Amino acid sequence: MKLLFGKIILYSILLFIKLEIIVRVFHLYDEYPQFIINDKNVKTYAPNQEGFTVTGNRVMNFAQYHINKSGFNSYREFTPSKNKTDIAIIGDSFIEGLHQNYNNSIGKKIEDKLNNGTQVFEYGHSGYDFADQLHLITAYKEKFDLIDHIIIYMKFENDLQRDYYEPDQYWVDSQYFLTSRIKKKIKLFDYIEDIGLFEPLRDFKGKLLELAHGNTANNKTSDEAIEKNIADNLKYLENFKKLIEIFGFDKNKNTILIDSRSTNKSFLDYCDSMGYKYIDFGKAFEDSKIPTTLIYDMHWNNHGRNIIASVITNYIKENIK
Repeated sequence: MKLLFGKIILYSILLFIKLEIIVRVFHLYDEYPQFIINDKNVKTYAPNQEGFTVTGNRVMNFAQYHINKSGFNSYREFTPSKNKTDIAIIGDSFIEGLHQNYNNSIGKKIEDKLNNGTQVFEYGHSGYDFADQLHLITAYKEKFDLIDHIIIYMKFENDLQRDYYEPDQYWVDSQYFLTSRIKKKIKLFDYIEDIGLFEPLRDFKGKLLELAHGNTANNKTSDEAIEKNIADNLKYLENFKKLIEIFGFDKNKNTILIDSRSTNKSFLDYCDSMGYKYIDFGKAFEDSKIPTTLIYDMHWNNHGRNIIASVITNYIKENIK
């Protein structure tokens, strides 16, 4: 019996080592860049990093990133000047573009479509909301004063949940949790998590928490859900107003990038009444005959990013002299 257990342990260790080697040789693991809160109290990536992001159990997506000196994924450095037309695009992971090679980004596509020497600076970082975006503009005021136009990507249902700015220290600290450190050392664990084998455990934990709290989320009636949705929309609009009151908003320079299909109409009506400009890519996505998102999550695929670049380019040609 002891010999049997000994063989099981030995073969398990050998199998583990073999799988670890396979994951490393075929680069099935994700190299997520290190993020920091910098000296301007901005949550961004540590400068001058390079690596590859990998998604899916068959490497469905393999993309190279390049974090520039400013701490953002971009093929260029951010050096605005008075002698050129400079455009900044600010947003979350959709603008950050870790799902696509950095030299084929939305900003690069816009530059190629304009073909007139315009520089596009992509200030994208996972998890950015409207508070992060306005704080960024304030923190780098000297640079943004030189930039001719700023496009701010906003997801109404996600990006207006607070009316103040505070960097996400927990997100930064999470890099140093024991599980995160283990995944950095043992790539097999990183691969297992990426393909979703830990999801059942997370779902079980979530169900336990729901039971502990009386499962209130699933007990809501349709009327209560509608009332909550109306209350949330009002709250998001008020948060938008409060953040603009705190940080300011240049109507001549700033334009919001939105999908009208998922944006509350009262918010759009308010923007119209106040003269806040926005670019709506909802119809362009709706008219597309080809899927605009990746097959394993809702981030834009290359076709979707081409549409975004085209919509922004058309807006620039028509509105920016």
